[in-house]
Amino acid sequence: MFFSHSFSCSGLILGIFLLNSFCNLKNKDMKVRFLSCLIAIGFALISCNGYSDATFNKYFKDQTMRLDYYHTGNASEEHFSLDRMVNDGIWAGSKTQLIDKLELGKYFFEIMDPETGKVLFSRGYCSIYGEWETTPEAKKEWGVFHESVRFPWPKEKVKLVIYKRNKEQEFEPVWKYSIDPDFRKVNKAELNNPYEVYDVAVNGDPHKKVDIVLLSEGYTADEMDEFRKDADKFAEALFSTEPFASRKEDFNIRAVQVPAPNSGLNHPQQDIYNRAALSVSYGAFGSQRYALGYDNKKIRDASSTVPYEFTAILMNDSIYGGGGIYNLYITAAADNAFHDYLFVHEFGHHFAALADEYYTSATAYEMGSDIIEPYELNVTTYTDKDKIKWGELIKEDTPLPTPWGQGKFDKHSNNVQKKRQELRDAKADEKTMEKLFKDQRKWEEKYLGNVEHAGEIGAYEGAMYHTKGIYRSEPNCIMFTRTDNFCAACQRAINMVIDQYTE
Repeated sequence: MFFSHSFSCSGLILGIFLLNSFCNLKNKDMKVRFLSCLIAIGFALISCNGYSDATFNKYFKDQTMRLDYYHTGNASEEHFSLDRMVNDGIWAGSKTQLIDKLELGKYFFEIMDPETGKVLFSRGYCSIYGEWETTPEAKKEWGVFHESVRFPWPKEKVKLVIYKRNKEQEFEPVWKYSIDPDFRKVNKAELNNPYEVYDVAVNGDPHKKVDIVLLSEGYTADEMDEFRKDADKFAEALFSTEPFASRKEDFNIRAVQVPAPNSGLNHPQQDIYNRAALSVSYGAFGSQRYALGYDNKKIRDASSTVPYEFTAILMNDSIYGGGGIYNLYITAAADNAFHDYLFVHEFGHHFAALADEYYTSATAYEMGSDIIEPYELNVTTYTDKDKIKWGELIKEDTPLPTPWGQGKFDKHSNNVQKKRQELRDAKADEKTMEKLFKDQRKWEEKYLGNVEHAGEIGAYEGAMYHTKGIYRSEPNCIMFTRTDNFCAACQRAINMVIDQYTE
């Protein structure tokens, strides 16, 4: 859908050579075949070509513009309105990989030259609003959410276009706004945050690395030693998991110490009430262990203390829970027995838009045959090897769909879900819940490690909250159970995102 409009000199020379070769062909059939190849190569050159530093410097300054807006609506309509534009610090992203070729997320935005229509920058993302509009609450009342898009600081006027996926999973424009860097609602001053910074892992120039900021939530000023230890635990968990382990040198991680007025988080469904520094609370959308923060300005301002592209909010809490939204942030309880899993699982959502691969939950239902292929790179509705996103990784003799003993797994998982709900209703202590989760993990590791095609990449039915009609790449994955590794499709997706920010 979106293509870069620049060509390299080498591409032009190659094109002239191929065109000349085409003209010299005498056979009509050969000309048709050659022309098809020529067109394919042309599209490849267009879509794969990046921008140069000179192109970046022509259109942008080495700073970040953050455009804040209000996203308002309900289940049937939505509206956008500008809040302000601020300086969010130096530009931490690549100066050459400015066009998002992966096109992940429910929303997508482009920064364009208003005169030529040339796309100068683009990124896909998801939002809290995008989830909220699907909830029962959105059918009854309106909601207002504060959101942001970030991009290099334009030197001249540009146009912002925000797109949203329709029912066919195609992007359609939903808001357009003309940006004037000299407009009165543009604040060019950088924010001087008072927060102390702890360098967890700094490996080089932000323009050539993936930059992660860790924010403290629920840690008082006297608990920052604990936060720094938890920041180190986050890095250790991430870099112990492939493909992050092999590519750790491509990352910078910095921790911003945001002192909270009280220790711990808010748990409204467990009668535990607290006020946090960044507004994060458990109980999002009525889900007891889903934690989100709704004060976007506070979170964004704190993040801007350092160069960043991705945000992880570490929660000073022992109760299992968190959340992850693509290109927004993750939240994760740092003092829980499963903190390593929470860090990496939620970061998978945030970093590469990975879908949950589990499905045995209260929301599980059977998918119909008319469901559109999801955009997430780790799930598919197809069983044709040539159509599966990770099809090049599947061996020719692997059966598709790939059998894995789903019936026995489902029976066990459903029993666990019933027990879990009973413990929730009884407001059981966290140690009791942890034992249930540990027992569940032990059973799942043994069972999934011994199914018929264990260790093989294929198409295993059951994923993304659906028991039927959608498939994952391996029997087990950190997006499926509380195991400690990503499946092949997830690793492929993560590497693609890393490449987009570092090459």
